[in-house]
Amino acid sequence: MLTAADLGRYIDERLTRSAFRLELLDRYDVESDGADFDRFMHGEPAPTLARKRPWLDRLRAETRAGILNQRVHVLRTPLTDYLRFECEWGYAYNAGAGEDIRIIDLAEQARPAGLPDHDFWLIDGEHAIRMHYTAAGQFLGAEPAAADELPRYRRARDAALAAAAPFSTWWRQHTEEWREHRAA
Repeated sequence: MLTAADLGRYIDERLTRSAFRLELLDRYDVESDGADFDRFMHGEPAPTLARKRPWLDRLRAETRAGILNQRVHVLRTPLTDYLRFECEWGYAYNAGAGEDIRIIDLAEQARPAGLPDHDFWLIDGEHAIRMHYTAAGQFLGAEPAAADELPRYRRARDAALAAAAPFSTWWRQHTEEWREHRAA
């Protein structure tokens, strides 16, 4: 089982063309968020950019190098507080830095066939990594998938991408989820 640091190295050693991430959880309790979720809940205006900037710089650099970063999050509106945070302080910034983020909203469409019951990464279409979390969204570890599982993960990626709406379009259609509108 890979730790968070091991996972980062595993991806960095293999990434040359594309990184795809499928997310299924309503909350992630991960250290990389820093204290930003609490800040979001207390009405602060923006994430801690000193913490977020290195990731955004990486996304911009990878985009300039021709590396495609994609993410699909399967969720259901109305959003949890954490998902609103993730959209406003995560996805909006990441998309601006070049990440192709898409949403499958199960309140609006059926779950695509073939999606697994767990989060995963697919690096360069050749390295699938199953993610393990607790029920509360705490990261337990990651596990590289066997080579014979690759076709299943590729099909899941393709199905998710085909069914998902671009984040920016979906987010503009869901202004009721924006923190500024929820506070009013």
